[in-house]
Amino acid sequence: MKAQNYKNHVRYYPPHHFVFYPVALILTFLAGYKAIKSEGEFQSIWLFIALILLLIIWVSFMLRQHYALTLQNRLVRLEMRHKYSMLTGKDFEPMEAKLSFAQIAALRFASDAELVPLVVKAVKENLSPKAIKESIVNWKADERRV
Repeated sequence: MKAQNYKNHVRYYPPHHFVFYPVALILTFLAGYKAIKSEGEFQSIWLFIALILLLIIWVSFMLRQHYALTLQNRLVRLEMRHKYSMLTGKDFEPMEAKLSFAQIAALRFASDAELVPLVVKAVKENLSPKAIKESIVNWKADERRV
């Protein structure tokens, strides 16, 4: 596996991102096209099909995001609490209270040597998540993420 860095840290799930959503969108556009071109009762049926497909896409996206992100957020916070505690012998929660979740998530990519100074700098300078990621020299790869 390639070394992780700022440019390649986003991960896609091909069946979901490159099959389900494109197919669902194509079917929705086709149903919309048929609804425009059809007349009478068929127009209503095709419009209903298009609306149902849009609803399926929206619900699948929202549920996928909700479940995954809720769990991910809890795990990231726990991971950072543990990592910070192991490196410093101190509780991370006082620092955590001063950071947004996005900042904490960005900090998790820092190597052990960079983490503590970067946490202090992030709190002191209120660095954006992007600035935190750009500050990391030695990325700690996260190969187990989905």
